[in-house]
Amino acid sequence: MPSSHQGNVNTESVDNYLKAILALIGPEERRVSSTSLANRLGVAPASVTNMLQKLAASPLPFVEYERHRGVHLSAAGKRRALEVLRHHRLIETFLYEVLDYPLEEVHEEAERLEHFISERFEERIAAKLGHPKFDPHGHCIPAMDGKMPKQNSKPLTDLDEQGSFIVDSVSDRNALLLKQLRAHGIIPGAQLQVANSSPDDFVLRTGSDSKALRLSRDLAGAVRVRPAH
Repeated sequence: MPSSHQGNVNTESVDNYLKAILALIGPEERRVSSTSLANRLGVAPASVTNMLQKLAASPLPFVEYERHRGVHLSAAGKRRALEVLRHHRLIETFLYEVLDYPLEEVHEEAERLEHFISERFEERIAAKLGHPKFDPHGHCIPAMDGKMPKQNSKPLTDLDEQGSFIVDSVSDRNALLLKQLRAHGIIPGAQLQVANSSPDDFVLRTGSDSKALRLSRDLAGAVRVRPAH
C-alpha cells in the first residue's frame, strides 16, 4: 500500500478526509465546502480548514483547496481515495461472505482495517471472493485501476411514481437503520412494490411480504432503487 504520510498528519485521518471528499463530490466532481465536509466527518469546521490547508501545501498535494471556494481532490488524492475505498469494500465483502458478519456490522469493522492491509492481502481477498464488483450494501467496488462504473439508481425519497423497483443499494452510514431495513427484507437485489411516495410517507411491499410497509423518511432515504423492468 503506498504511503500517504503528509508531513506529520496521521495517515488514517488523511484517508478518512479523502474518502469523505470523494463521497461528497458526486459524479459531477463538484467542489466540496468545508461545512459539508465538517458535517460528514463530525468535526469542527476550523479543524477541517486546518487539515485541508496541510493537505494542499504538502509536497504531493492530495487536494486543491481555496478558502471560500471549497476543496477538490488532486489526481493523487483521487487515486488514494479510490484505493482506500476499494480496501474498505473488499473487506466488507469478505466479512459478510466468508466470516458471516451481519450486514449492519461490516462497515465499522472495515473502517478500522482499511488503512492497514497490504496490496498482496488486497489481491488475495479479491481472488478469494471471485473479484466482486459490488459490496454487500450494493455499492460498486473500485477496480484495481481505480475505475468505478456509475450506478443508475435514485434514492427512494426521490421517487415520484408508483410501480416495481429493485433495491440497488442501501446506505452503510447508520447501523441501526440498516438493521431495520434488513428486518423488513430491504436488502440489495430485493424487489419492492411502491404504492405511495410522498415527502414523509413511503408505502411499499417487499417480495417476501404481502403486507403494506410504511417507511419513515430516514429509512427511505437510506435506500436507492432502480426500475424493475
